Amino acid sequence: MAMKINKPAIDLGIVTTNGEAMLAFYRDLLGLDYKGQMPMPGGAGTMHRMMCGDSLIKLVVMPSLPAAAAPGGIQGASGYRYWTITVGNLSEMVEACTRAGVQVVWKEREIRPGVRIAMVADPDGNWVEFLQIG
Repeated sequence: MAMKINKPAIDLGIVTTNGEAMLAFYRDLLGLDYKGQMPMPGGAGTMHRMMCGDSLIKLVVMPSLPAAAAPGGIQGASGYRYWTITVGNLSEMVEACTRAGVQVVWKEREIRPGVRIAMVADPDGNWVEFLQIG
């Protein structure tokens, strides 16, 4: 039996203790459409909701956490290591991240004819890939 998908996108949860810097990156620098915040059930933490196209990015800010994910992006560990945003202004996004002091993990490059990518690290070290087709 296959899933019956009812939304042409996913919701992605990113958990952090570094709320201000993560909001500055995703909301302010990348320009994700901020929809609001809500307390997490049980009163531990706050969820900030932002749209990336049709996908909902849920930035969950916790006062403390028992552990952090291993750094190092794709080669750092197994599990979810990066996510991709398809953009129409790859060069401009890489330049904006560079000006803001964001770590550019992979400089802009062509991975196959007509497809270019770059990879940056958010303030917690999570990798975000920008992909441009055409």
